[in-house]
Amino acid sequence: MPRIERAAGIVWEGNLARGEGAIAAGSGTFTGLPYTLATRIGRPDGKTSPEELLAAAHGGCFTMSLAGELTGAGTPPGRLEVSCRIVMDEVEGQGHQIVASHVEAVASVDGLDDAGLKAALAAADAGCPFSALLKRAGADVHVSGRLA
Repeated sequence: MPRIERAAGIVWEGNLARGEGAIAAGSGTFTGLPYTLATRIGRPDGKTSPEELLAAAHGGCFTMSLAGELTGAGTPPGRLEVSCRIVMDEVEGQGHQIVASHVEAVASVDGLDDAGLKAALAAADAGCPFSALLKRAGADVHVSGRLA
């Protein structure tokens, strides 16, 4: 696979407590995603957060890795539904840190049994660059799944 580089642009106006920002993808696929400190640590109120974007990135990467593993095993998926939940918490002496990512998959795959799914989930986790990144950073990555 070739080297991959992607970018996003962020504009922030105001101080941390009362300011607000907007995030845009370099590709143009999304622009103006609003975020604030209040909606980052409290209710989202229709705004995003860096943690939500990380959950989307990890979940998206893992889903592609799982599709590749299942296809390579001769059981290509009909449908994968994956959710990812990122957890940020206070770590003594380190401030707020990403401490965990919980990935859950529901797979519709003809001819696949529970053992095959379990093996594919483990291989997908091992092959997912975002899982590797989070683990190297000290976060716990939890992967689970079930057949639809």
